[in-house]
Amino acid sequence: MRRRIRRKVFLVAAAFIIMLVFLLQLPAFWRPFYPFPYREIVTAEAERNGLDPYLVAAVIKTESNFNPRARSDQGAVGLMQVMPDTARWAAGQMNWKEFRLEMLEQPEVNIKIGTWYLAELKREFSGDIILALAAYNGGRSNVHDWLKSRQWSGERATLDQIPFPETREFVKKVLRNYQRYRWIYGKK
Repeated sequence: MRRRIRRKVFLVAAAFIIMLVFLLQLPAFWRPFYPFPYREIVTAEAERNGLDPYLVAAVIKTESNFNPRARSDQGAVGLMQVMPDTARWAAGQMNWKEFRLEMLEQPEVNIKIGTWYLAELKREFSGDIILALAAYNGGRSNVHDWLKSRQWSGERATLDQIPFPETREFVKKVLRNYQRYRWIYGKK
């Protein structure tokens, strides 16, 4: 009797594990953990700025977890955690005369400015997305200084050499989330 119960428990547990392993291989299983709200806005702005929408989604997931009202201790605002000074500068570069800081909590505005700025950093760093991400989080002048002083080579293999721990973790997390968004939403 006891042996039969153990066997049934074992078979149920084995079936559960097999089912779980199967589910973990399905991209759809992961969608609740990696949501993609604002997908139309992200896609339109990413494409307008020559960025992969999944990369932008990964930045938003990392920065605010898609909370449009997110604010950092340093003063960054919204989905893409744009700093007010950066937003003012970017809006000026974009010839956006009617821009006001309060607008940063609007997803459309935050994504528009955040994607433009990320694309600008990508151009500044010759298309290198790792350097652009490091600059997005740690500041463009810091990244230039790290490269010039050889504190960091800027290569993926040397991410652990990024001098700022927050920037180091940000870049790693965005790259991990980017890979997951591409897998979950269809771009392998």
